[in-house]
Amino acid sequence: MAEVEAPPTVDLTVPAESENAVIPVAADEDADEDAPATSTALTTTNADGKKVIKKIVKKKRRPARPQVDASTFKSEPPPQTGTIFNIWYNKWSGGDREDKYLSKHAAPSRCNVRKDSGYTRADKVPGSYFCLFFARGLCPKGRECEYLHRLPTVTDIFNPNVDCFGRDKFSDYRDDMGGVGSFMRQNRTLYVGRIHVTDDIEEVVARHFQEWGQVDRVRVLPARGVAFVTYTNEANSQFAKEAMAHQALDHSEVLNVRWATMDPNPQAQKREARRIEEQAAEAVRAALPPDYVAELEGRDPEVSKRRKIEGSFGLKGYDAPDEVWYAKEKGDWEEEKERQRTGALEAPEEQLLIGDGTVEDAAAEASKGGIFSNTTLKALQGHSFKTAKKRGAPTGPLVGYGSDDDSD
Repeated sequence: MAEVEAPPTVDLTVPAESENAVIPVAADEDADEDAPATSTALTTTNADGKKVIKKIVKKKRRPARPQVDASTFKSEPPPQTGTIFNIWYNKWSGGDREDKYLSKHAAPSRCNVRKDSGYTRADKVPGSYFCLFFARGLCPKGRECEYLHRLPTVTDIFNPNVDCFGRDKFSDYRDDMGGVGSFMRQNRTLYVGRIHVTDDIEEVVARHFQEWGQVDRVRVLPARGVAFVTYTNEANSQFAKEAMAHQALDHSEVLNVRWATMDPNPQAQKREARRIEEQAAEAVRAALPPDYVAELEGRDPEVSKRRKIEGSFGLKGYDAPDEVWYAKEKGDWEEEKERQRTGALEAPEEQLLIGDGTVEDAAAEASKGGIFSNTTLKALQGHSFKTAKKRGAPTGPLVGYGSDDDSD
């Protein structure tokens, strides 16, 4: 068996005498090389009892870079190739027929996530959408953009009626399976057509489409020159569809990226149904109290015993139904979360200790039926109150007025 030499270890310990020594750390992926760096000094003690000073240098996150020059950026409508402009498909129709495969033009630019991504104004606004021009590599605004310039993550959750760019979805897909998509189905699979087939085409497709998020599955049909790419997150599939439209892989082909139709494979349908059930189960677990979920799944037998004891609510022979017990558990759970969030006192007796009096004084005052406690009355004794003076009767001559009555 061949022996593998272990790599040498690097000691990042800085002696206390070395004041200018700096420990390099892994910089942020979005860190700017020219951005000012911030250093933090940490003083620790090693195994020998000597003081060790560690300086951690971390660069600030860089701003988003303008992808194109604003002076040269032009938003022009598609060239006229027919007699009628269809606003639904955003293209011309009518006139002479043309080859839809040869009429495709290569994209003018491509997004480089590593160089172009950064913070924008949208990072300060919760729930902001992603920049469509950034995905296409054509955003001229950079840090001044009102949309996000980065890749979507699993924590970016949007309304099912819109995509990650804020565009409204429709009830059904277009005939060519292009456009924004439909809100009736969660589609994470892209259809990629017109690829140049090679021996390593599956690795080439996976390498290019992994730039836009975590890929769950890649399937290539070399005989037809098409591929199907499935992402783990739906927002990443929406971003990749716009980023790879009319792009090329390792050759000069012009890709045709569209939404994939429903997979007729029974195994794929079972996987999708299982994934939807798991997402629904996670949503139910997040909405219900932990004790109630443990009782339903049978993971905590002590919960059933506690319900038999506390489920009677002090009434002999009474067994609370599931709705009543669930309402109690949910109320206690929400009260506990609110107490942790606001930092309120745990017991009502402790809330009475806020004033100068005692619990006994407050209880005695409550038994008298008064509306003010002793602490409140003591606080009011040191203040003087003045009543407003009554206004006198108005002076001056009385002015007569006429009416329609004959007695006047």
